[in-house]
Amino acid sequence: MRIGVPKEVKDHESRVGIVPAGVKALVDAGHQVIVETHAGDLSSMPDSEYKQAGAEIVGTAAQVWSRAEMVVKVKEPIEPEFGFLRDGLLLFTYLHLAPLPKLTAQLLKHNVTGIAYETIRDKHNRLPLLTPMSEVAGRMSVQVGAAYLEKERGGRGVLLGGVPGVPPAQVCIIGGGTVGTNAAKIALGMGALVVLIDLNLDRLRELDDIFNGRVYTVSSNSYNISKAVKHADLVIGGVLIPGAAAPKLVSKAMVKDMKPGAVIVDVAIDQGGCVETARPTTHSDPAFVVDGVVHYCVTNMPAAVPHTSTLALTNATFPYVMKLAQHGLAAVKCDQGFREGVNTYRGQVTCAGVADSQGKPLKDIMDLL
Repeated sequence: MRIGVPKEVKDHESRVGIVPAGVKALVDAGHQVIVETHAGDLSSMPDSEYKQAGAEIVGTAAQVWSRAEMVVKVKEPIEPEFGFLRDGLLLFTYLHLAPLPKLTAQLLKHNVTGIAYETIRDKHNRLPLLTPMSEVAGRMSVQVGAAYLEKERGGRGVLLGGVPGVPPAQVCIIGGGTVGTNAAKIALGMGALVVLIDLNLDRLRELDDIFNGRVYTVSSNSYNISKAVKHADLVIGGVLIPGAAAPKLVSKAMVKDMKPGAVIVDVAIDQGGCVETARPTTHSDPAFVVDGVVHYCVTNMPAAVPHTSTLALTNATFPYVMKLAQHGLAAVKCDQGFREGVNTYRGQVTCAGVADSQGKPLKDIMDLL
C-alpha cells in the first residue's frame, strides 16, 4: 500500500502522523511511504530521519494526497485540504465529526473512507487512540489554567498552590475520565484544592481511592455543578461522549456567576465543548473573555508539546496503521472495536454519534462492506 503523511496545516499543529520508526516498519513490510517535506520538523523529526527510514520525501501536500491510497494525519482536514479528498481514499486521523457538518459533507460527497482515532475501541471498551492525547491535554489544562490565572493574562492573580498563610486556588474538574484524572494529578501536585465531578458513582469511588481522599468528589447534577463552578478559580471541562457532541453542562448563567478573572479550560471543545459560552480557538488566538471569565478553548492543545504528543500518539496509532496497510478496510471485519472507528464509507455515515448529532441516517458498516 502507498501511505501518505502530509504536513499538518491546522493553526500551530506541530505533530505528525507517523514517526521515522513507523516508516521503517512499513517499508520493511513491503509498503511505500510518501512524506511531505518538513512534516516532522516541529516534532524534532527532520526529513533526513524519514529518508533514512526509507520514506520518499516530496515537496507538496498535493503530491502526498494524490498518490497515497491511505493518508495518515493527526488532525481533521480543514478547508484548504478539502480539494485533496477523492473517491476511494482511506483517511486515518482524528476527525471529531459531530460538531463539523461541513467536513462530514465533504467526506460523504467524495466517498472518503474516514476512520477516526477517537471512536476506535479496544477489547476492554476503552478508547486507546484518544487516551494518550487526553492524558496530554488533561495535564496541560492545569498548567495552561495556572498561566491564565496570572493577572497579565486577564486572570484573578491567583497562584494555584498558594503559599503559607494564603490558601490555594480552587480547581473544579468536570468529568472523571482520562482528562479529568490527569488534570487532578497535576492540580494536586501544584498544591491546589481540587473538586472533581462525575455522573458515575462507581468512578467517583475509584477516584477517591486513587487520590486517597485528597480530591473532593461530587456527583454530577446542575445544582452541584453550579455551586462548584461559582467557587472555582479554575474550571476544567473534560466531558466525553465518544463520537457525539459534548453536553453543555456549564450554562451561561453559571459562567456569569463565576468569580471575575476566573479561568475556564474546555478540553471538550474538540467535540463542541461542555461550557455553553465556549467556542473553538487556536494557538494563535487561544483565549477570550465572557462576563469577566477567561475562556481557553484551543481544539488541539497537545500540539503545544509536539515531541511528547507525537510519540505518545503514534505509540497507540501505529499498530492500527500497520493493520490497514496490510489488509485495507478488511482489517475491521473481524474487530468490532476497530469497526467503530469507521465514521464514513461510500457516502454514508457509519458512526452513531455523528449520525445522531447531525440528524443523518446511520448505516451499519458491515452491511456496506
